[in-house]
Amino acid sequence: MPAPLVVSNALMACTFGAAPAKLTVLPNPQVLVEGQPAAVIADIKAVANVAPFGMCSSLANPAVASATTAAQGVLTPQPCTPQLTPWAPGIPLVLVGGQPAVNVSCKSVCSFGGAISITMPGAKQTLG
Repeated sequence: MPAPLVVSNALMACTFGAAPAKLTVLPNPQVLVEGQPAAVIADIKAVANVAPFGMCSSLANPAVASATTAAQGVLTPQPCTPQLTPWAPGIPLVLVGGQPAVNVSCKSVCSFGGAISITMPGAKQTLG
């Protein structure tokens, strides 16, 4: 069964993040789903598309590693600075601006090791 498409204001979670984050799809000439721009696999830019996930607890994050070392090995989370890979697998048969759309089954990975998933797609319509 097709999964709902992801749109602007969808919520995401990171396995190393302390809080959910909002996805922002920039209002270029886009396909609208339920009044919101549909997300594509390239909507991964920190701040512009992906809000921080609160505090990061990944030791692969240099800020967390440094703070943890300074705290004599006690894990010391630091502010999240998401650096994501493109959403995968995408929906190759649903293109938005020539790029595959994103649905709730798509995942991303942060360069600091976190697994990113969509927790609330922002749309109920199932096109992809």
